[in-house]
Amino acid sequence: MFGQIQKNYCTFAELTQHNKKMKDFIKHVTATVVGIILFFVIIGLFGIMSLVGIVASGQATQTVKDNSVLVLNLSGDMQEQAEENFLGQLTGNTFNSLGLEETMNAIRKAKNNKDIKGIYIETGVLTADIAQLQELRDQLADFKKSGKWIVAYSEMYPQGAYYLATVADKMYINPEGSINWHGIGAQPVFVKDLLAKVGMRMQIIKVGKYKSATEMFTGDKMSDANREQTQKYIDGLWTNICKAVSKSRGISVEKLNELADNGCFMTDGQALVKAKMVDATKYTDEVKTEIKKMLKIDNDKAINQLTVGDMANVKDESDKGDDEIAVYYAYGDIVQTAVGGSAFSNSHAIVGKDVCKDLERLANEDDVKAVVIRINSGGGSAYASEQMWHQIDLLKKKKPVVVSMGGMAASGGYYMSCNANYIFAEPTTLTGSIGIFGMIPDVSELLTKKLGLKYDEVKTNRNALFGTTSRPLNEEETGYLTTAINRGYELFRKRVADGRKMTIEQVEELAQGHVYTGEDALRLKLVDELGGLDKAVAKAAKLAKTKSYFTSSYPAKKDFMEQLMEETTSQNSYLDEKIKTALGDLYEPLLIMSNINQTDRIQARMPYWINLNF
Repeated sequence: MFGQIQKNYCTFAELTQHNKKMKDFIKHVTATVVGIILFFVIIGLFGIMSLVGIVASGQATQTVKDNSVLVLNLSGDMQEQAEENFLGQLTGNTFNSLGLEETMNAIRKAKNNKDIKGIYIETGVLTADIAQLQELRDQLADFKKSGKWIVAYSEMYPQGAYYLATVADKMYINPEGSINWHGIGAQPVFVKDLLAKVGMRMQIIKVGKYKSATEMFTGDKMSDANREQTQKYIDGLWTNICKAVSKSRGISVEKLNELADNGCFMTDGQALVKAKMVDATKYTDEVKTEIKKMLKIDNDKAINQLTVGDMANVKDESDKGDDEIAVYYAYGDIVQTAVGGSAFSNSHAIVGKDVCKDLERLANEDDVKAVVIRINSGGGSAYASEQMWHQIDLLKKKKPVVVSMGGMAASGGYYMSCNANYIFAEPTTLTGSIGIFGMIPDVSELLTKKLGLKYDEVKTNRNALFGTTSRPLNEEETGYLTTAINRGYELFRKRVADGRKMTIEQVEELAQGHVYTGEDALRLKLVDELGGLDKAVAKAAKLAKTKSYFTSSYPAKKDFMEQLMEETTSQNSYLDEKIKTALGDLYEPLLIMSNINQTDRIQARMPYWINLNF
């Protein structure tokens, strides 16, 4: 009995001891877990503080050493503005895309800085519209007026980059390099048969024989009218390019065309030198030696270099003034509300609602004496274009409004431009395209014949199911859409007539969806003057009657926390870039089809995709 009690006591004691050990174990594990969590929280806080510190230090004033060189690495996609990226700042790349605004500002500051002696341009595969290249080239030409030098080098000059680089005092190419000089071609894509294979077609109503945006959905080739206008504007673009290169390189326009026709892009380096396309063939180390000679430094000394990102934080002594001129950037497709969530997405858009709010704020800002709107768009939503036209009308009642056109300001882009006090375009800007179309996809064959779906109808009124995807538009519905399109076209023409001080009949002669170069648009009085953003700002200041001014860019760029949240919550941009790379020329047509149901039915826009080979 006693033995049994003693045995039970021992068992109880062991159990108690076991429970104690378990409690100690749980306590230690809990403490460890809490410690690890606190460790990562503290590390995370320190990390965020470090990121903020790095970004802040990156925004500190940049000191320019004596005998410095501004390096322009022109490779990648040129946007109107660079997309700032705090992650890029950690790796030394302030911007993750080339920005025209930032590059122009860097060149302007370099001209005015006594410690910067010259510019070195190194080009690679550069994607930019011709008007952007022309504006950048003009800025480099202005830089040379300071007496400073420009040197350009490339292993392979793409045609656009070559056109830009010919402004340099000295042009070098790798001994095994090439110049892709071949002319300009347009190669529109037609998707009617592709859509038919999956049981889709587009129901189109348009105004204007030159309004060719819909042809890719309805035709097999270019219409005669579209071929005529396309040939005219690409001839105009090429003529401008050849004239500029001819003047800089001392080669006749006839010879440049001969080189383009006879496979210049396959010519070796020595033949290019002989043709005066470049000054000499050199390897990169040899170019570096030449620059050191120009800087009058020993060959074993390092070259003081500054990037466009560095120049963002260099003080510009010439940028002084009391009054503010606002430069508002509007580029991309015109939409009324932002569209997102698709693997296929445009990197930038002109969102009508947002633009109207921004312009209203600028109208009420007393310190802003004038507004320059920088537009680079082939158009989009006719409704959004009208809303922005109205907001610009309100804005110019309070202060001068000047438009600076980039690569395109056509159709909806011209709609929102035409009411400004003054309009600037580059000779190579594509503008005009005054016309409207309506487009509703018909997927009834896909749904009913290929997928086997069946539909029935119950409705209170005849048009209760207008726009349904289960059947094509009937005659009555087509009539309503046609009336709306014609009404929109009449309003567009009236807006242009009022803004440009023309009669409706005069506008009609220029309309019909016809696309013009900026050079032709000036002759036709659709724009007031040829020139870039600098001229537009100077004109705005003159209209505002101010001589002491500075410029500010709008809309405001995303701050650090907004960028951080966007980077951590969005994967579309990365996925979009991967898809774009993989699909190549097929990307744009598939992008159009992906977003077709999210676009307004009535559009004021140029051809969806011109597909210029430049």
